[in-house]
Amino acid sequence: MDYPKPIQNLIDRFSRLPGIGKRSAERIALHLLKSGDDLNRQLAQAITDARARMRHCSRCGGYTEQDPCAICSAPSRDASVICVVEGPNDILTLERTGSFRGVYHALMGRISPLNGIGPEQLRLADLLERVHRDKPTEIILALGADVESEATAHYVAEQLKPLGVVVSRIGMGLSAGSALDSADEVTLSRALEGRRKL
Repeated sequence: MDYPKPIQNLIDRFSRLPGIGKRSAERIALHLLKSGDDLNRQLAQAITDARARMRHCSRCGGYTEQDPCAICSAPSRDASVICVVEGPNDILTLERTGSFRGVYHALMGRISPLNGIGPEQLRLADLLERVHRDKPTEIILALGADVESEATAHYVAEQLKPLGVVVSRIGMGLSAGSALDSADEVTLSRALEGRRKL
């Protein structure tokens, strides 16, 4: 016997979220059904508010309520060093280490031919324009260690070489096949310190 259709529909929706399997989705759905209307209303309002108020920073691509974001507009940040990451969640992951005082640029993905994602779908043109305009001294490629991230790093490095900027890659303190948001702060700090030129 299965759950009634509305409950099954709720479980199916939760199971589509990253990191939530069928069993976890079932527990979340049943918890929400048992909870009072206040919790459900608050959850729905939090989702609605986040969707309405959050945007991507026009400079780095990070999550923000105001544009430019707090990192890009902070005078204490070293704008001569740009750390290139795959997505806005990676910016937050690196910020938690407290090891980097430069600015960021989120590509909003990585080259993945099998998924139909080429360089044109990334914020690579924005990065090249930013390098021309701002004349940074170093670009740090802080991309994951899987095959697609490695291919993206090499492609970005090739595009940056003619511009005369130093391009480095974070050290491989990350395990192969992992993403930045799954690494701990110590590993990320060591990876930033152990970066190498490409």
